[in-house]
Amino acid sequence: MPIIAVAFPSSERVYKRAMSNRFSTLGRYPNTRLRRNRREDWSRRLVAETKLSVDDLIWPVFVQEGHNTRTAVESMPGVDRLSIDLFVEAVKRARDLGIPAIAIFPETDPKAKTPDAREAYNPDNLVCRAIHAVKKTVDGIGVVCDVALDPFNSDGHDGIVRDGYVQNDESVEALVKQAIVQAAAGCDVQAPSDMMDGRIGAIRQALDAKGFEHTQIMSYAAKYASAFYNPFRDAIGSSGALKGDKKTYQMDPANSDEALREVGFDIEEGADMVMVKPGLLYLDVVRRVKDTFGVPTYAYQVSGEYSMLRGAADRGWLDWSKVLLETLGGFKRAGCDGILTYGAVDAAKLLKSK
Repeated sequence: MPIIAVAFPSSERVYKRAMSNRFSTLGRYPNTRLRRNRREDWSRRLVAETKLSVDDLIWPVFVQEGHNTRTAVESMPGVDRLSIDLFVEAVKRARDLGIPAIAIFPETDPKAKTPDAREAYNPDNLVCRAIHAVKKTVDGIGVVCDVALDPFNSDGHDGIVRDGYVQNDESVEALVKQAIVQAAAGCDVQAPSDMMDGRIGAIRQALDAKGFEHTQIMSYAAKYASAFYNPFRDAIGSSGALKGDKKTYQMDPANSDEALREVGFDIEEGADMVMVKPGLLYLDVVRRVKDTFGVPTYAYQVSGEYSMLRGAADRGWLDWSKVLLETLGGFKRAGCDGILTYGAVDAAKLLKSK
């Protein structure tokens, strides 16, 4: 008797058919009117599927040398570099608004920048002094520190350059030293943004060996070689120093399967949280990461994303308050547990006033 081959529908087709049947039985107009739930504000709030709150915000702040000094970042409207004393006061205000954490990024004196980026692991560098000042004065707010060499590297790269190429293992050694001095200064969360292979495992092992087993790691696990970073480079003073591009270590914007591999490796190596960067153009990646791994997942509304919205609002083309909350809501809807945004203080005030 001949064997009869039976073709079973694919799981994807079965799922789509089930979903189609499910919605086809949920009602028909005019008995079903979806606008009923949208009619009143109280009703819209009751049925809202996504909730954005101040608890979702991390505020990136730029620090600079000096006392009582504030310098506007021209390419980032509304953003200033702050001396440490003003930085501490800004962190107090963020804490009082309920923002859970701030992230520190330094503008390093060009004279302190070297090809080996050794200022990154100077225990008296600008970042470490800023951490000390905050921890001495402000409680109830977390401190996140970037682990990358570009603010300290005379080449403007996130790693150490030899013969025109960013060296992986040598860079990881420097990053480990940087993470240790930041943890010793009081940093709560190390956030490696360099995209060197193996750096999460190396940093985790080193932190544990030095008694910093409670220090968290928020990995920039899927960081893309994006064109949206230029205003940030202006803010930290690396744009003029950067030679070439970062495509040999940051991810190709064409890839999302690769992002899952990167995230998986970082979780296995000890990351407590993972991040996708940039944010708005990569919300599909955020969704895939959250659905695949189910770990705390973050995204960064990067400088270029912030500046294009804020710049348009300053010209009257957009309503800043509305587009800020709408974009942050989009991050949440995509699966983010939190968002790094330069608009965190504005968003916190808007959310508090609701």
